[in-house]
Amino acid sequence: MVDDRVEKLRKCLQNAKYVADEGLAMVLYLAQRLNRPLLLEGPAGVGKTELAKAVSVVRGVELIRLQCYEGLDAAHALYDWDYPKQLLLTRATFSGEAGGAAPDIYTDHFLIERPLLRALKTKPAPVLLIDEVDRADEEFEALLLEFLSEFQITIPERGSFRAEVPPTVILTSNRTRDLSDALRRRCLYYWLDYPSVEQEAAIIALHVPDVAPTVARQIARAVRRLRKWSLLKPPGLAESIDWARAVADLAAGELDESVTRLTLGCLLKTQEDLELVREKGLALLWNA
Repeated sequence: MVDDRVEKLRKCLQNAKYVADEGLAMVLYLAQRLNRPLLLEGPAGVGKTELAKAVSVVRGVELIRLQCYEGLDAAHALYDWDYPKQLLLTRATFSGEAGGAAPDIYTDHFLIERPLLRALKTKPAPVLLIDEVDRADEEFEALLLEFLSEFQITIPERGSFRAEVPPTVILTSNRTRDLSDALRRRCLYYWLDYPSVEQEAAIIALHVPDVAPTVARQIARAVRRLRKWSLLKPPGLAESIDWARAVADLAAGELDESVTRLTLGCLLKTQEDLELVREKGLALLWNA
């Protein structure tokens, strides 16, 4: 019975152009059933962010994204007050223009909803993507704990806001630093690695139906070989798909040295990586 539900979820994700293996589909299913955030860790470019987009498509709800960065704080992630409006009203009151008693400057009219608060108040419950949480400071993780455990935010001037229906929360991390145990305890966990050659060929075929199956496999094998080299920026799934689109646009029936040389910029994004690959020889790619 559970297997049927997981398989149904996999098919729904595939209809949203996302290929998930059984393990990923299972942990996603459990995260939704248990109302728990899902923490995805793995190398950059393996499809962590895309999973959140696909889930929002499958559920037919809004995707709210919080992109994390160093220095991210509550005023940009949770909520803020519209201080200019509050100041104008206060001045008008004291000058007698607004009349009446002292105004309440902590109403919804002055409350600016940032992604986390908006995720609690949006109906139907959205998908909330907290992207690259490892880029934020450790102090920011502490701000997340109440949200992740209770789906609640406390605003000192207003009290607590709690979601009637919890959003689907997906956190991603490229593991540039270790996350706290407290954050991990609040989430279900999955390590998302690069796909196998067969999975990547299937992903390419799903996104670039014009590319021949043999070329899709050639591309998947070539990209897999590149990821084993010491590149500054190993190609992710987005680069594989871009490369396949370029090859399809050139109407190339197969990869060869000429096609690979002309389209290498779809895969590699630094001069150092381009030089390394040229030194090793392009034939290692299209003969992969």
